[in-house]
Amino acid sequence: MLELLNWLILAGAAGATAACLWLACHAPWWVALPAAIFFALVNNTPFALMHEAVHGAGSASPRRNHALGLVASWMFPTSFSLQQAAHLGHHARNRTDQDLYDYYLPSESRWLRNLWLYAGNLLGLYWFCILLSNALYLLAAPLYLSRTFVERIAPKLGFGAYARDVARLPPGRVWLEIALAFGYQGALWWVLDLDWQGWLLAHWLFALHWSALQYADHAWSARDVTDGAWDLAVFAPVRWLALNYHYHLAHHRNPTAPWTRLPALATRDGQPSAWCVYWSLWRSGVQPAPPMGAPANWSLLAPAKQEP
Repeated sequence: MLELLNWLILAGAAGATAACLWLACHAPWWVALPAAIFFALVNNTPFALMHEAVHGAGSASPRRNHALGLVASWMFPTSFSLQQAAHLGHHARNRTDQDLYDYYLPSESRWLRNLWLYAGNLLGLYWFCILLSNALYLLAAPLYLSRTFVERIAPKLGFGAYARDVARLPPGRVWLEIALAFGYQGALWWVLDLDWQGWLLAHWLFALHWSALQYADHAWSARDVTDGAWDLAVFAPVRWLALNYHYHLAHHRNPTAPWTRLPALATRDGQPSAWCVYWSLWRSGVQPAPPMGAPANWSLLAPAKQEP
């Protein structure tokens, strides 16, 4: 039953995002802008379903689970295998020195880390970087997988461990998955007769939302691989569209639990709101990293929010 619900939600999200893109490109501005904003919210739904499939929670059948993740990845767009490797690596390294965006290490440049935080997470370039890296893989996979990139360039950019994970994947499979994802996007562009202005507006608003959420659900949390996340308080319809993705502490503690179980597993008391963490990142920028095992840094959240 849950698998059928997931497929129905994915089909509904595909139709809704397509309609939003068409309106963003063809409707008057006073219709196009709300359509682009709604796209920024509803495009989190296929990403959340891809995330379910990454953890094997999309279907009891491994084959159908992979199919769900593959089709959902077309709407992001990315390779499902690449996303799976990167995300499972995130779970293994969460809040370690290899997976920090809110803090900087003594060996790192605070200026560069702030550039990653503000430009990447808060201004949306994180999503665009994923799009460009997929295009690079599609056009020049050997360069992407070269020892020079994996061992020298990627570590200096802050994602050396992830580049090594990706380099272990079968390149032909990753290339085909990216080609299918880009093919889906190209077909949408042709069928809907999109223009670059409306497409860019909708996707930039989505990038702002998605890129910020990826670290708002971790920022200033405990430096703990399992407990280093938040169950964020957020406007319920926004959480529903993201399939309870904001209950991220519950997810990290129970990574194979499907999205329907997360509300029952979430810690509601003493958790910050999504806006509280989001604005604290703008206000504080990156901070010196406390040692692994340090508790949540409540002092960097909104002054009104006190440690429980």
